[in-house]
Amino acid sequence: MAAITAALIKQVREDTGAGMLDVKKALTEAEGDVARAKEIIRAKGIAAAGKREGRKAQEGTIASKVVEIEGNETGYAVELNSETDFVAKTPKFVEFADEVLGYAVAAGAGSVEELEAAKAGDSTVKVAVEEAAALFGEHVKIGQFAKISGEHVEIYAHKKSAEMPPSIVAMIATDKAGAAVAHEAALQISAMGAKWLTREDVPADVVESERRVATEKSQAEGKPEKIIPKIVEGRLNAFYKEVVLLEQPFVKDPSKTVGKLFEEVGGKATAFARIEVGKGEEE
Repeated sequence: MAAITAALIKQVREDTGAGMLDVKKALTEAEGDVARAKEIIRAKGIAAAGKREGRKAQEGTIASKVVEIEGNETGYAVELNSETDFVAKTPKFVEFADEVLGYAVAAGAGSVEELEAAKAGDSTVKVAVEEAAALFGEHVKIGQFAKISGEHVEIYAHKKSAEMPPSIVAMIATDKAGAAVAHEAALQISAMGAKWLTREDVPADVVESERRVATEKSQAEGKPEKIIPKIVEGRLNAFYKEVVLLEQPFVKDPSKTVGKLFEEVGGKATAFARIEVGKGEEE
């Protein structure tokens, strides 16, 4: 059994929002396995959704663009972080974010690492970003990065307020027919935060974890053993409707799914990405 250290407790508390005593009990039951402890907490209905309220979030903006490459379209989105929204909304910061995006497109970058290594004048993007910190008087860094390609790529950039730059960017790649509803799908992605395109895309370990949580929650509720499998499948289907784009109810007409929206125009979605400022990995 792994030792229940303060570091483990801190990690689980930050990821679940649960209290110290509940976290310690869950870690003890899970024999120090962090992932299993999180499942136990969720199964008992202790955890709040998402990370602990009040945890410091990063500020910044997201620059995005669609370019045509060999007959297809490619969408790029780059998050540039600052410490405060005061800096994030300045024209110079927004312009610099667009410059960084330009470097990503020019280099055909496919990751943050490739972007940081890309050429920026006589130096690299990494150096350019480090030098920008002196200009803005704050720590500046590249946050999340996304790149998708398809016959058509649609981008929706959402501003939380008129004076702020985009804080959420949703991109979706479709075939030519699917382009007819791509904008509606991009709005859906921005608002509802799907994580996967189809249920087949959901990792097996995630499905298994959800199955365990649903089973333990049903048992804790005192459901009869013979009907628990059916209840578990129902809860799994509800999970898919929440996190799988094509299975989500369409926000403008909940009587149909996003998948049905594409079926109605004879098209299909092939990939999507969503970036929200401050929602990437923390330093």
